[in-house]
Amino acid sequence: MSEAQKQQQAPAVATARPTMRDALVEAAFRLFMERGFEQTTVDDIVALAGVGRRSFFRHFPSKEDVVFPDHEGSLAAMTAQLREADDDGDPVEQACAGARLVLQAYAANPAFSVQRYLLTRKVPNLRAYELSVVWRYERAIADHLRARYAARGDGALRADVIAAAVVAAHNHALRVWLRSGGEGDVEESVDRALDFVIDTYSEQRRPGPAEAADEEVVVVIAKRGAPMWRVVQGVESALEG
Repeated sequence: MSEAQKQQQAPAVATARPTMRDALVEAAFRLFMERGFEQTTVDDIVALAGVGRRSFFRHFPSKEDVVFPDHEGSLAAMTAQLREADDDGDPVEQACAGARLVLQAYAANPAFSVQRYLLTRKVPNLRAYELSVVWRYERAIADHLRARYAARGDGALRADVIAAAVVAAHNHALRVWLRSGGEGDVEESVDRALDFVIDTYSEQRRPGPAEAADEEVVVVIAKRGAPMWRVVQGVESALEG
């Protein structure tokens, strides 16, 4: 086969062109890291990106929003996933699946995620902004759980506690990964953290073989009036067997 024929049969490789939104984020972070967040203005960002102020505010309501360009999309995707969740599914597992969806934005671009983490640690206003975003994730999860536990007397309390646990577990594993500079498998770490939440709060989780063995019921028959020491002895013998 000739070289020309090979080129004709080779599949075309699509290369995603950076969008204006991407250019604004890249320009903003370059300036934030060089000058600092407070010292960088929107005019500085649009000048470096080669666009106008109107274009910036078409994509981002404020300078803080350009630091978290993926959160609105992640929140919308998670909310939609929870809304479409099976009514017969495990609410706790569904909440954890929502948190895993949010994680994808971090795992997709480790360098950017670490860079943002370092920036937010330096700027109190960004840390406060980030906390407000995290609160919105937690509220979305809690709303889903409240609906699922509506028939329970402790439904609202249970929903809020589990939602807080899901977010805390997710953020714990995520921050450990970010502090390490993005080393290691963050998805595996978050899975372990969220599995802990499922093991703790899920009422639908089926015990594994080892747990089933631990929960084995032992029945001991004793004569009425038998001394307690003999009953205890019978229980001990049954358990040892």
